[in-house]
Amino acid sequence: MASRKEGTGSSVTSSSSTTVTVGKGKGKGGSGDSAVKQVQIDGLVVLKIIKHYQEEGQGTEVVQGVLLGLVVEDRLEITNCFPFPQHTEEDADFDEVQYQMEMMRSLRHVNIDHLHVGWYQSTYYGSFVTRALLDSQFSYQHAIEESVVLIYDPIKTAQGSLSLKAYRLTPKLMEVCKEKDFSPEALKKASITFEYMFEEVPIVIKNSHLINVLMWELEKKSAVADKHELLSLASSNHLGKNLQLLMDRVDDMSQDIVKYNTYMRNTSKQQQQKHQYQQRRQQENMQRQSRGEPPLPEEDLSKLFKPPQPPARMDSLLIAGQINTYCQNIKEFTAQNLGKLFMAQALQEYNN
Repeated sequence: MASRKEGTGSSVTSSSSTTVTVGKGKGKGGSGDSAVKQVQIDGLVVLKIIKHYQEEGQGTEVVQGVLLGLVVEDRLEITNCFPFPQHTEEDADFDEVQYQMEMMRSLRHVNIDHLHVGWYQSTYYGSFVTRALLDSQFSYQHAIEESVVLIYDPIKTAQGSLSLKAYRLTPKLMEVCKEKDFSPEALKKASITFEYMFEEVPIVIKNSHLINVLMWELEKKSAVADKHELLSLASSNHLGKNLQLLMDRVDDMSQDIVKYNTYMRNTSKQQQQKHQYQQRRQQENMQRQSRGEPPLPEEDLSKLFKPPQPPARMDSLLIAGQINTYCQNIKEFTAQNLGKLFMAQALQEYNN
C-alpha cells in the first residue's frame, strides 16, 4: 500500500441501472495493453469524494482517500471509499497502513466490498502531475495491477461540470520505475515522453433506478436556478490563475534547460581535457620509447576524469506534463469564451 505522500461526455444508457459517462479516455497516453479498460463508479462514491473535500479541503491543500471495489473482466468497479484522516506533524504515532487495514477489516465485517483498488486525490487548478503522485501510483499499481488514481477538481466542478478523471501509469513507465533508472539514456531507450507517462481510463458513473427517481423528485422540488450567468461574456479569474501557474511551470522548465545545458558544456569540456591528456601521454611514451625506457603504466581514466552527474530528466518530464495539463485547461476555457463571443457577434449582426 502506498503512502499518502503525495469528463466531458454526455451519453446515458438505460439497463438495470442508469450509467452516465463523464470521461472519454482521452489523455496523456493510449490505453495499450492496460489491465483496465473502463472504471465504473457508484454515485455514492462520487458524493463521498466531493463531501470529503468540502469538509477538509482548503485552497491548495489536497485531500486523499482509498478506493474499494472489485474487478470484473476488464472493468474496474469502485463501490466504496473512505478518506485519509487529516493529521499534523504532532501525530507522529499515527500509522496510516494500520488505519487502512482496520477500516477494510471493519467493512468486511458488515459485508461491504473491501478490496483495495486504488486511491483518490483532489487537485488545485489541475496541479496534480507531481513526483509524489507518480511514486504513490507506482506503489499501488506495482502491488495491485488494476489500481487507478481518481483526480477530482473541485474548482471545475464548482463551475457546473463534474471534473473526475481516472489515471494509470503506462506499461513503459512502470518498467522504468521498476528499474529505478531515470537517466536521459534510460528514458530515451524506453521512448518515454510526457505524453505517454499517464493513461486516462474512461469513467462511467452508475446509479440505481431508485436513486434516479429520488434525484428526479428533488429536481422538481428545487427552485429554478438563475442560468443567465452562463451567458456572461466576462472572463473569470480562472483563466488568469491558469496562466499564472503555467508561467511558473515554464520558468521551472527553463531552469531545468539551463541545468541540462550546463551539464552538456561540462561533459564536452571534460572530453576535451581527456583527449588532451591522452595525447600528452602518447607523446611522452614515444619519447620514452626513443630513449629505450619502458612506457608509462596504464591509468584508469574514469578515476582521473569522473563524468559529471546528469540532471534528473524525470522531473523535466513531469513539468512538461503539468504544462500540457494547464494548456488543456486554458484551451477548454478559451473555447467556451470564444463560443460566447461568436454567438454574441452573430446576434448583434442579426439585430442590426
